[in-house]
Amino acid sequence: MQLYADLPARRARQITADVFSLAFIVLWIVIGSWVYQLIAAFQELGAQMQDAGAGFRSTMVELGDTLGAVPLIGSGIRAPFDGASDAGATLEAAGRNQQETVLAAATLVGVFIAVVPVVLILLVWLLPRIRFAVRADEAKKLLATPGGTDLLALRALASQNLTALSQVSADPAAEWRAGNATTVARLAQLQLNDVGVRTRFDQA
Repeated sequence: MQLYADLPARRARQITADVFSLAFIVLWIVIGSWVYQLIAAFQELGAQMQDAGAGFRSTMVELGDTLGAVPLIGSGIRAPFDGASDAGATLEAAGRNQQETVLAAATLVGVFIAVVPVVLILLVWLLPRIRFAVRADEAKKLLATPGGTDLLALRALASQNLTALSQVSADPAAEWRAGNATTVARLAQLQLNDVGVRTRFDQA
């Protein structure tokens, strides 16, 4: 498949557009990654909450176990520490949930920032590039077939603007029907130039 035009000026424009488009894609991926890391850094607050809650819960459990072993009064003293350990567990769970929420938000925002501009540039840049490659490949294959020059000339008559056709001949349609070899070749060349393919007429 032909990726670039044979005509130097058009090929230079295509290469320039490719470089800028790829740079644009890389830039937005980098920005998306940076935003992800920026938001994800807030997980540290949740990690601190989780560690504090876990430490507090562990301490209260140990104190409750220790004081609960005291004869006669142990069971009564243990209850407040059990309640405090539950509060620590709640804080620990809140810290864990905060981390999960921040991570989800960081992923969503980072992906959105990176993907949306990339999708737009692919629509604006990649689809026309693919269309060019397909048209150029089809034109070259058609030119190589018997009667391909006539078909390319017919495509030119059907698709080119009147100004371009008038530069080929005063009445290109009539001359094409009459089989005028010069007009047919010039029409075919016009069509091939339009898709960026250097023709054998150029090379002759």
